[in-house]
Amino acid sequence: MLEDGDAGRLKTEADEPGWEVDPDDEWGVAVIATVGRQLKLRREAVGMSAADFGRTVGYGEDLVYKIEGGKRIPRQEYLDKADEALGAGGLIAATWEDVKKVRYPKKVRALGQMEAKAVEIGLYECNSVHGLLQTPEHARAVIGAAQPPYSPDDVERMVAARLARQAVFERDPAPSVHFVLEEAPLRRQVGGTMVWRRQLERLLEVARLNHVTLQVMPTNTDAHPGLDGKIELLKFPDGTAVGRADGKFNGRPVSDPRQLRILELRYGTIRAQALPPRESLTFIKQLLGET
Repeated sequence: MLEDGDAGRLKTEADEPGWEVDPDDEWGVAVIATVGRQLKLRREAVGMSAADFGRTVGYGEDLVYKIEGGKRIPRQEYLDKADEALGAGGLIAATWEDVKKVRYPKKVRALGQMEAKAVEIGLYECNSVHGLLQTPEHARAVIGAAQPPYSPDDVERMVAARLARQAVFERDPAPSVHFVLEEAPLRRQVGGTMVWRRQLERLLEVARLNHVTLQVMPTNTDAHPGLDGKIELLKFPDGTAVGRADGKFNGRPVSDPRQLRILELRYGTIRAQALPPRESLTFIKQLLGET
């Protein structure tokens, strides 16, 4: 939303970074193009110019044309205002159900869809705080540190996609989720002291959920099977499973029982070497006390 002082100013692309259409996402391109055509046809049917329509909904004319041309993903707020302005009786507002399915990059959607179906999720992260645990500020700092750097729009899009996956904690029934995080990334003050402190507090918040277990792998420990990269294991209601690891099978998802057994053995060994959950929470609280 615009600040009070900007109430009379129409929104531009700079006000809504991260809502561009990914040209490599065929499904996303098709959905957004279809919604854009519907918006344009409705607007023209009532005899309203793009400029007049934009002023009505609070958006600049250029942004209206880009949304209608399938170049920009419309926000839910935009669709709701457009529905009211064009007297669509809820038909335009209802297109958000399709738009929100392609709001995020297809790779993130695929991962989110798997996590949304899993009844058990096991995660080991070696170099950073896992994305499912990151605060918005921490995620923005991590993604913004990439080289070559992402554009501001891409950063915001990736942050929003990462945060959307955290809906897994709100599922009912909730999946059993287990994290193992390395000590070193927990000590790295990504984004500055206050962002780091809030991130540690977020870890404690999630770890207190009754369906989440969090363990810390201390730096002062023997070598373990996760030193060559992160591991992810997802188990589904029908008994099937999917896993992947940076250092095994080239990071590709695997579902073969023999390959999964290898990943489960590695993950089990990592869990056994990490601090127990209660000691892990105490460790994080001690880190907080150092801020």
